[in-house]
Amino acid sequence: MTSSAHSSSKPSLSVAVLGAGSVGCYFGALLARAGHAVTLIGRESHVQAIREHGLRLQTAEQDTHIPVTASTSAQSVAGADVVLFCVKSTDTETAAAQIKPYLAPHTQILSLQNGVDNDERMRSILGCQPVAATVVYVATAMAGPGHVRHFGRGELVIASCPQGPEIARQFSAAGIPTQISDDVRSSLWQKLIINCVYNALSALTQQPYGWLVAQTGTAAVMQDIANECKAVARADGVKLPAQIDEAIAAIARTMPGQLSSTAQDLSRGKPTEIDHLNGYVVRRGQTLGVATPANRLLQLLVQMKQAGAHNTGL
Repeated sequence: MTSSAHSSSKPSLSVAVLGAGSVGCYFGALLARAGHAVTLIGRESHVQAIREHGLRLQTAEQDTHIPVTASTSAQSVAGADVVLFCVKSTDTETAAAQIKPYLAPHTQILSLQNGVDNDERMRSILGCQPVAATVVYVATAMAGPGHVRHFGRGELVIASCPQGPEIARQFSAAGIPTQISDDVRSSLWQKLIINCVYNALSALTQQPYGWLVAQTGTAAVMQDIANECKAVARADGVKLPAQIDEAIAAIARTMPGQLSSTAQDLSRGKPTEIDHLNGYVVRRGQTLGVATPANRLLQLLVQMKQAGAHNTGL
């Protein structure tokens, strides 16, 4: 989507970011900087820092503090035109139920989450509320309370929805390249496969993508993981993008220093989304009769790491 010549005359959006971690803080920062009314809803430590100092946005080009409203309450979605739904896939139903009483009928929910079924799970809670799956390509991390670092990319692909064209115009004008897709399921599966290929390996080694692909033997293992995912997708009736192998390879080139979100969760002793990434492929494979031994192994190893960290208090 490209910005129209008249987009500057359009009223600003009211945007609530639910689960404002690194992804939500980054996009919220750009929208706030562009003049939109943004409320970040997140953990107390982040909220307190943002209230005191503004949101610190650190990129390759700049290091700035952006004034933005911050809250710990789900009630703060009230009045929003758009909700960026950025909670972990494990918390989708719980978070949807928390915000449901406060949503206006017109409020558009954008699911900026890993996995391919969060929008469906959300609709089971929110009913006829407008919900659109959104594919995110961005490398970010929280460097401290209220401090988000951006390492690369930053574009969105949104499922077709009534407010989609206007959201895409406003977001693109704010420096967030945003496209509308009539086949977002294909894009979601491509992102899922990329996550399955990189996330667990990055988590288990605690190494970034560039390091992973430089190791002898990694390419063959990544191909095994991707091939299993593709076989499950095909059996599930998903038409994958023709350039998917190039998209997988491009991640290590465009985000060489990025630790996966799964690696970041493991290092902080937080629950990972592994059951909604490689684990989802394993479950769909079992249902559809497609073997997924590489993905099953990665899921188990990450689960064991989580359990070990929990038991030792690390």
